[in-house]
Amino acid sequence: MSILEYNGAAIIAMSGKDCVGIASDNRLGISYQTVAMDFKKIFKMNDNLMVGLAGLATDVQTLDQLLRFRMNLYELREEREMTPAVFTNLLSNMLYEKRFGPYFCEPVIAGLDEKGSPYLSTMDLIGAQAAAKDFVVAGTCEGNLYGMCETLYKPDMEKEELFETLAQALLASVDRDALSGWGGVVHIITKDGIMSRELKGRQD
Repeated sequence: MSILEYNGAAIIAMSGKDCVGIASDNRLGISYQTVAMDFKKIFKMNDNLMVGLAGLATDVQTLDQLLRFRMNLYELREEREMTPAVFTNLLSNMLYEKRFGPYFCEPVIAGLDEKGSPYLSTMDLIGAQAAAKDFVVAGTCEGNLYGMCETLYKPDMEKEELFETLAQALLASVDRDALSGWGGVVHIITKDGIMSRELKGRQD
């Protein structure tokens, strides 16, 4: 088993019409043993930007704290909020700096850019970026997530339809993966703010 799969995770980000959504499961496990059912994997960076971290739980929490510190430093120096593109480059550089002893995390970045358009990006554990216009996924059931997203995704979805699509894709995928699940959470980012809803899933 890869160290990236040790704690289990499932994260999707998907674009809509002037909105973007990001969803994750809630499970924290040690291999096949479930330890907690309320583990946070998606972190709010600012009102237009969220990052999901799939991978080793200790590195997920370490990276969240580091990113928060680097963002606060940027905002103090620049006197403006960080855009998703700048944040992606910052995170990519942070991961690449540690390439010989990497953080075992695969980030998923979702946000709205300066024009209010959806921005999606993901990268591997050493910071190699892969941007997308429709959806990005990460975690232990990546194959399932890709299959569900390709089936359910439509361009220019309104926020309610985007929520429904993310919820169905996530729940159907984690039900076929022993390392992720136990419900989930969906965040929809719009220009008016962030809408968050919890999902109840199978408790096995």
